[in-house]
Amino acid sequence: MVSMNTDTARAAILAQIRARQGRPAAQHDMEAADVEVDIGRHVRGPQPAIADLVAEFSTQAQALQTSVARVATVQDVPATVATYLREQGLPLHGVAWDTLAAYPWAAAGMTLEYRPPRDEDKLGITGCFCAVAETGSLVLASSPATPASTHLLPETHIAVVPASRIVPALEDAYALLRTELGELPRALSTVSGPSRTGDIEQTIVLGAHGPYRVHVVIVDAH
Repeated sequence: MVSMNTDTARAAILAQIRARQGRPAAQHDMEAADVEVDIGRHVRGPQPAIADLVAEFSTQAQALQTSVARVATVQDVPATVATYLREQGLPLHGVAWDTLAAYPWAAAGMTLEYRPPRDEDKLGITGCFCAVAETGSLVLASSPATPASTHLLPETHIAVVPASRIVPALEDAYALLRTELGELPRALSTVSGPSRTGDIEQTIVLGAHGPYRVHVVIVDAH
């Protein structure tokens, strides 16, 4: 199978569009500066005031059928995850992001591999870029160490969410992306509970296009 460089393909498509508009194939520095100025001038619409970001995120996430646990430190994460898996009758082995490799998983009786998932993998454990209190959503940015497939393919997705990375609204998440990453990653996912569909007779079915279950562990000190 021949792999495609998506960055090259994207550049070629944009160059064609610019050519049909009678513009140079490459973006001029002044155009990029104008875009930044325009974004900076953008005024947000009305947004709800949220007094407790963690509490609001937890409430909204649970409304989306995401289960939530809260721990004091990252050292507490593996034991909490293992307890959840045992309560659900789920296996204690799966795949995880490289960024979580230092956690004491083995001490909690768990066996993890730090690689993209395969068909047989039923559990995927990830961190997140940030989380959104208003909607109870997770925002995950892909990279070589944080593949999107880890939260898309396994039946169970567990996400570790630092309390300090919970922002009020989706607009704040995008502002954080621009500040910290500078540009969008190859894949940016906003996860709002387990995968679901109502296509068949308007009956909600979980796990149609992704995980059957999503469990979040909020960490107070990260």
